[in-house]
Amino acid sequence: MSDVNKHNLVYFENPSMRGLYDTIEEWQQSNNRRFLSLSVQQDRGNYCCIALTNPAEVVITSVDGHNHASVNRFGLLAVDTQQ
Repeated sequence: MSDVNKHNLVYFENPSMRGLYDTIEEWQQSNNRRFLSLSVQQDRGNYCCIALTNPAEVVITSVDGHNHASVNRFGLLAVDTQQ
């Protein structure tokens, strides 16, 4: 999987909760990704999960939206000021 992770929404479903857990665990191991949050609900006899992965890029924005700080995958901090 690419280090660039701009799509961080993932969907899983399984007829059993144990099966859903196994599917999610397998996905995590295969993709070497952690989840930011998970939501599990029942839908028509299946256990369904919508998950958000930790994004590879994080941008911190000031309240007024003029200043941005981002950390790249190498841990370098970049600051951008828009006027």
